[in-house]
Amino acid sequence: MEKEQNENLKKNAPDDKENINVDKQNDLHGSEKQNLKTEKSKEKTPEEKNLELEDKLARTFAEMENQRRRFEKEKEEAFEYGGFTFAREALNLIDNLERSKQTLENDETLKESEALKKTLEHFDIIYKDLISIFEKNNIKPIESLNKKLDPNYHQAMMEIDDNSKEPGTIVQEIQKGFTIKERLLRPSLVGVSKKNENKDKKDKENKDISENK
Repeated sequence: MEKEQNENLKKNAPDDKENINVDKQNDLHGSEKQNLKTEKSKEKTPEEKNLELEDKLARTFAEMENQRRRFEKEKEEAFEYGGFTFAREALNLIDNLERSKQTLENDETLKESEALKKTLEHFDIIYKDLISIFEKNNIKPIESLNKKLDPNYHQAMMEIDDNSKEPGTIVQEIQKGFTIKERLLRPSLVGVSKKNENKDKKDKENKDISENK
């Protein structure tokens, strides 16, 4: 009798495996619901999406503007460098013109002739035209004579005794210098004054002698 009751209890008792499967299914459904809730909570509002889009557009426009500025700068530098090189080469015209003028002026057979006078007048006209064209393109000659030596614009090639000037004053211009857009194209080659100490000493001695007399 007792044996039959135990068998009936086993038959009526729920299967543990079935209970485990049901629990697992419930857990899965629960996790799926949780994931759905999480996804819904992570989903951005229309305002947030608009802000994100505006931020992306702003970054894109900023990058485009930076690229445009870089391009403009590179183009300007390329143009200026090309102009700088051309201007420096063009200075040879001025140099050759001045050398030719000096050669003619030093020619004893042409001195005080009408032909020399007319030729020099034409040289002066051409020289002024060249300087005018240069200045229109921001190429300007450096002022040198009677100026104090400036290492940024002048290069001293010699010293010349001259007690009438302050030491370091430019008293001779060997080759004219030029700037382009305030940038040095080439320095002026110059001669600067210096004190003649021996002359000063002799002048002082002569002065003392004259006073003693």
